[in-house]
Amino acid sequence: MQKIEEGNAHNLESGPAILSLGFRPFFLAAGIFSVVSMLWWLGIYQFQLPVEITSINLFQWHAHEMIYGYALAVITGFLLTATKNWTGIQTLHGKPLLLLLSLWAVARLLFLFGSVYIWLAGVFDILFLLFSVAAVAYPIVKVKQWRQMAVLSKLILLLVGNVLFYLGALGLYADGVFLAIYGGLYLIVGLILTIGRRVLPMFIQNGVDSPVTLFNSKWLDLSSLAFFLLFFISELFFSNSMYTACFALAVFFINAIRLIGWHCAGIWKKSLLWSLYLSFWFICLGFLLFAGVHFFGISKYLAIHALAFGGIGVVTLAMMSRVALGHTGRDLSQPPKALAYAFAILILGGVLRVFVPLLDVISYSLLMGITQGLWILSFSIFVVIYYPILTRARADGAPG
Repeated sequence: MQKIEEGNAHNLESGPAILSLGFRPFFLAAGIFSVVSMLWWLGIYQFQLPVEITSINLFQWHAHEMIYGYALAVITGFLLTATKNWTGIQTLHGKPLLLLLSLWAVARLLFLFGSVYIWLAGVFDILFLLFSVAAVAYPIVKVKQWRQMAVLSKLILLLVGNVLFYLGALGLYADGVFLAIYGGLYLIVGLILTIGRRVLPMFIQNGVDSPVTLFNSKWLDLSSLAFFLLFFISELFFSNSMYTACFALAVFFINAIRLIGWHCAGIWKKSLLWSLYLSFWFICLGFLLFAGVHFFGISKYLAIHALAFGGIGVVTLAMMSRVALGHTGRDLSQPPKALAYAFAILILGGVLRVFVPLLDVISYSLLMGITQGLWILSFSIFVVIYYPILTRARADGAPG
């Protein structure tokens, strides 16, 4: 066993550092793509940049690339790294990892041309997800760690969702694009809630300066899972706004109780903690806004962007920042100071994108431009800070 571990360590050290573990290339690629894709979207939305999109509309193009492009790159990098920790089995590294990244990157590049090469983009995109599922599933199945199926099943459903997207875009399945975009969004939120329940209380307890005991409840865990599943089914397949609103309200209250139980004053002294904590509140308030769609006529797109911009956007930025520091042997208690500005800028963008439209005090187009700019600035800061961290060997000299 020791010889195998030494062999793995030698193999990891022999190649470039960026290909030693999944988080390195995928977090860097996700950060860069986030900036490029949002710049592209700003050009299309604000300045009518000519991009040929025929089989889907502009908003579906943007949504697909943020869900199945950006977010899935973060998820893949995270799961390839976490699965190694969970199972003790080395996940993709070196040339196989580069191949997986290349499949993702080619699909993203083809999508920048709009829908001209959508069928070809689909081939690379589906291959990317198939290999991602296999790479995550192999160590889990090998050690029979069945508790991780809650995570793996969501990745498999995201594969199904992306297949439905291309079937819909190619005119082969009428509801494919709708199910893919909204189903993909809610699946990622569900994945965040699942992983967040495991790690956020631990991060807080380990990260604050004084000992704390946080409130947790198995009853809340099961209730959150049940009502989220009911929300998912109702929203996607029955379009019953009354039931959807009630289920969303239940998810809001359950997760609000959780977050209140996880709060302590020490969070606000640590940027890696308050950023994650606020991102989960964004998700929580997103479900409250879903209830408001039915009861008060609030735009559904505000609820969606609470989940997408403030929730997925902030939580992925915070998780990438934390995981990258921890897995490169750096001190989590002393993150780069500029990181706090990146978090604050993105959270401000989320507030402007989701809550300011409720007041109707500024042109919506101008507000969109401002929030797009804040997103680009925030992720640009991340890329500048983390490029050397992700491309160089660990600070402590260990492999990985």
